[in-house]
Amino acid sequence: MTDIIRPRRSVLYMPGSNDRALEKARSLPADVLILDLEDAVAPDAKVAARAQVIAALAKGGYEPREVVIRINGTGTAWHADDLAAAVASPAAAVLLPKVEGAGQVRAAAAALPQHMDLWCMIETPLAILHVEEIAAASAKTRCLVIGTSDLATDLNALHTPHREPFMTALSMSLLAARAYGLAALDGVYLDLKDDEGFEAACHQGRQFGFDGKTLIHPRQVEPANRIFAPSDDDIAEADIIVTAFEQAQAEGKGVVVVNGQLVEHLHVTAARRLLALEEAISARLRGASA
Repeated sequence: MTDIIRPRRSVLYMPGSNDRALEKARSLPADVLILDLEDAVAPDAKVAARAQVIAALAKGGYEPREVVIRINGTGTAWHADDLAAAVASPAAAVLLPKVEGAGQVRAAAAALPQHMDLWCMIETPLAILHVEEIAAASAKTRCLVIGTSDLATDLNALHTPHREPFMTALSMSLLAARAYGLAALDGVYLDLKDDEGFEAACHQGRQFGFDGKTLIHPRQVEPANRIFAPSDDDIAEADIIVTAFEQAQAEGKGVVVVNGQLVEHLHVTAARRLLALEEAISARLRGASA
């Protein structure tokens, strides 16, 4: 089961073929960096990009950010070498694209060392139809990453302001992730000129229950960090709920009421998780400034 209190508010794709981007990533306030060998890299640059990413990771300097390598998919000419290079690197996880069934998950998971996690891209109609078996296929799987851009292409769907064409896919993916204790990341927002639309998509993703949003540009990091973090009001309310519950337990009371609302164990669990997330975010900020 994934560590659900690890901050993954902002998850930024960085092209593995761009040395300047890999260098800049060391100073960005993103929670997660996905060093990309797949979509962001042209076919004739993939071998060089692989070497560049591995060299950048060996150099270090990305802490406390979580670093993930997106390799090329099963069946491509680069998959085996990408996977072998990623496995030997200090990356926290491998992101496997175009996952459509449990067999792909198990094959990739079998190659990973004990300390390395597997993340799976859910980005095709077949992936959505098989998302539960993908989520359940391996204990190494820690996160489902929704790829709405590829999904839109396969569905012949349009990118609408409220993302109506993706509601079923988003819901099914989130249900599968939560059923098996995985993190879940919302898809990218493509219009870099539409700040208002991006923030609306982040709010929608948080309302759905996603842990964070995948990003395509550093300018999107700050809004994602802000929107997917607990607000001051959220923290204050959670603290009141936990304190009232613990006090009631100490006094042997069976009923807890906060602001006229009955508090049950599920509310306390949610409050404790939110407080833990806030502490994890604070710890990450302390690590970044150290």
